[in-house]
Amino acid sequence: MGNLFGRKRRSRVTEQDKAVLQQRDKLKQYQKRISQNLERERALARQLLKEGKKEKAMLLLKKKRYQEQLLDKTENQISNLERMVQDIEFTQIEMKVIEGLKIGNECLNKMHQVMSIEEVERIIGETQDAVEYQRQIDELLAGSLTEEDEDAILEELNTITQEQMELPEVPSEPLPEKIP
Repeated sequence: MGNLFGRKRRSRVTEQDKAVLQQRDKLKQYQKRISQNLERERALARQLLKEGKKEKAMLLLKKKRYQEQLLDKTENQISNLERMVQDIEFTQIEMKVIEGLKIGNECLNKMHQVMSIEEVERIIGETQDAVEYQRQIDELLAGSLTEEDEDAILEELNTITQEQMELPEVPSEPLPEKIP
């Protein structure tokens, strides 16, 4: 289908990444070649020992040992390359975070220019005045009760409570005995 709407996709792999990956691939190929040589030389050393050529076998094993050391060095180089790639990726992430912080800081500065502390204090004061005014209106509309009204309400509540708590009279006659 090609590119949708004619836009080219930008690759996330940079030239640096490609160079590092190529280096890593070359080192891995080198490792593979050395490993194959090691196996061949080990087999050849066995063959030489069977034929009684101990000195040639010894020389071949020395060469093999040297190539094993090269293999270890190659492994260390691959590890260093991979660590370097990870460090680069982390640094790129850090750069994006710093850029985000920079943009956020600029946005905050613009907002601070629009709204000063004095203006915020003025708005808060006006809001508190409006809330107090509304409370006064609510009290007037509700016809708030005086202290005498509150006392009368409490007295009426006590009277109702006492009426509900009156107990029935206890009979004065003895109770009939139970018949078994």
